[in-house]
Amino acid sequence: MYRLAAHTGLRQAPRSIANNTVRPALATPRFFQSVDIRTIMSSSSGVKVSDRIKHDHAELEQQYKNIIAAKDTDTQTRWQNQFIWELARHSIAEEIVVYPAFEKFVPNGKRMADKDRQEHQTVKNLLYEFQKMTPENAEFRPTLDKLWSNLSQHIKEEENDDLPALEQHIDADYSGQLATSFNTTKHFVPTQSHPSAPDKPPYETAAGLLTTPLDKLMDMFKKFPKEDMKA
Repeated sequence: MYRLAAHTGLRQAPRSIANNTVRPALATPRFFQSVDIRTIMSSSSGVKVSDRIKHDHAELEQQYKNIIAAKDTDTQTRWQNQFIWELARHSIAEEIVVYPAFEKFVPNGKRMADKDRQEHQTVKNLLYEFQKMTPENAEFRPTLDKLWSNLSQHIKEEENDDLPALEQHIDADYSGQLATSFNTTKHFVPTQSHPSAPDKPPYETAAGLLTTPLDKLMDMFKKFPKEDMKA
């Protein structure tokens, strides 16, 4: 079985600063298609892990804005599903790949990782409530705004403090390996919020592998943004 943990198969990281950035395309749900591991593994080549995460952050912000700007409930529902799908996968991939790297390489990294996990738990709880709502629900917009308020503060701290600290203590090659591992992990984790699930590997990894098939089955019956809506 393919190992998802960030530290598995990755060499010890010397200290340096990475370069070379590429802006990957927005991921969209693809259900029960065969996964070419070589394609996934090469998809983040040359990209720092911090850039991969910042790309996700930017996509999440745009999806949040798209929900608010939607002119009808069908469009709102499509962007709601995309937002949930992306945030759930992003959060778990960070916990499996990035936060253990904080603990391993950054001074006081365990404190940093634990803080981020606590913030994730708040976001997961709100996302769990939001994913059960329809746009017609009176609490739809308040819950979304509260969710984004917590998430945007977490994003700010992560981009301004946590990720720069990590990049400072690893070299460009290892940062690229983490980016690849992060991107790969997103293909194998749940696509819905499960707040009661473990938030640390290996138990989070095992729980995710059990939960993911059911989440993806449910995704098959949901509406997502059409390609022309993403242009």
